[in-house]
Amino acid sequence: MRQHRDTVWQRQGISWIWSPDALSCIATASEVWSLRQFLRAGRPWPDELPSNGGNTLVVAGLDGCLDLLNPEDAETWLGSEIKESILSFQDAFSGELALVFWLPEGKRRFHINPATDAVTWRCAAPHSAESLEFGRLLWSEAHEYPQEILLAGAAVGLFHRRIS
Repeated sequence: MRQHRDTVWQRQGISWIWSPDALSCIATASEVWSLRQFLRAGRPWPDELPSNGGNTLVVAGLDGCLDLLNPEDAETWLGSEIKESILSFQDAFSGELALVFWLPEGKRRFHINPATDAVTWRCAAPHSAESLEFGRLLWSEAHEYPQEILLAGAAVGLFHRRIS
């Protein structure tokens, strides 16, 4: 997987971050939206985003929702509701602003196949033997992206310029 050392993820595209250091680069706790706020806000989107000088929207809670669903329902929901909201965000801001999902357990839960760059999400108990095909569901396995975000030499998340 390609590595991304630039800070463009803080201003554009879609990212999934797990590092508190990465989160503190772009938002304060009071600026982070719940997943519910994100799903409700898309029609219409606000004129200005709450974080990073109006360039970024940080959303928390995706991981918790995925954990509450059985894998089949989580896969359906991720590939429809969440993807639809991400696409709506991209379209509303012409891909010029950043949407960041805060997933504090992401480092432990994301798995990247080094041979194919396929990204999966490990389900929580009692389904911990199963995974969601995250990359296939959200970005149709486009292999140019995602890119691993590096901050101070450590992987802190995944960045995708634009999903389709």
